[in-house]
Amino acid sequence: MTPVPALVIAGPGTNRDRDVAEALELAGAKVRIVLASELIETPRYLDEARLAVVAGGFSYADSLGAGRMLALDLTIGLGDRLRTFIDDGRPLIGICNGFQVLTRTGLLPGALGHNAQGRFDCRWVVLDTAPRSNSVWTAGLDAPIHCPIAHGEGRYVHPDPASLDTAGQIALRYRSTNPNGSVDDIAGVSDASGLVLGLMPHPENHIVARQHPHHRRGGGGPAHLGLRVFSNGVEHARTS
Repeated sequence: MTPVPALVIAGPGTNRDRDVAEALELAGAKVRIVLASELIETPRYLDEARLAVVAGGFSYADSLGAGRMLALDLTIGLGDRLRTFIDDGRPLIGICNGFQVLTRTGLLPGALGHNAQGRFDCRWVVLDTAPRSNSVWTAGLDAPIHCPIAHGEGRYVHPDPASLDTAGQIALRYRSTNPNGSVDDIAGVSDASGLVLGLMPHPENHIVARQHPHHRRGGGGPAHLGLRVFSNGVEHARTS
């Protein structure tokens, strides 16, 4: 089967780009990692991809707010190209810092604020797919997903979460303890089309069972892998 061309967008300080690339490759993609500055200089990289990821980390050291500088790079440097990418039916996902970037570009609703407890938090969490989710990335996922978080600005805020739920734009909720105070326990949201997903946890860091801290005691087995999110995205890109 021919690999699906995928693009991983990184910035100065991003640290999950290679993790995401490995997840996509396991899911059946051929991956190119590019810095946002490279992508702005060579936008055909985006045109050639069938799906894209804005990787997590601490782009620009979170200067002026998490994801703000990288969002400006993409908004000013690429203009409407990301919107055209989505309008063409190609899926896009932003993880952690990438989620922050996508809300700041206006491609996803709501915003991310400082964790309610006022400190950086790194732990494993359990996620449920929201029953009404319209996201192509979470389609058919009925078992909970186990994966880690690592953020200080992960508290999702939105003035009307009930409207998001009705529209199917709540994609994921925390089943375990809500680690950051996000409204309605929201861990991930999608756009109206279901092609764009943003989430704070890191499914790319649980793509094989041995990555789970309790894997020797039966924790986080194959049904709970974050890899399933990327497999969905790759399959949608392959068939759309």
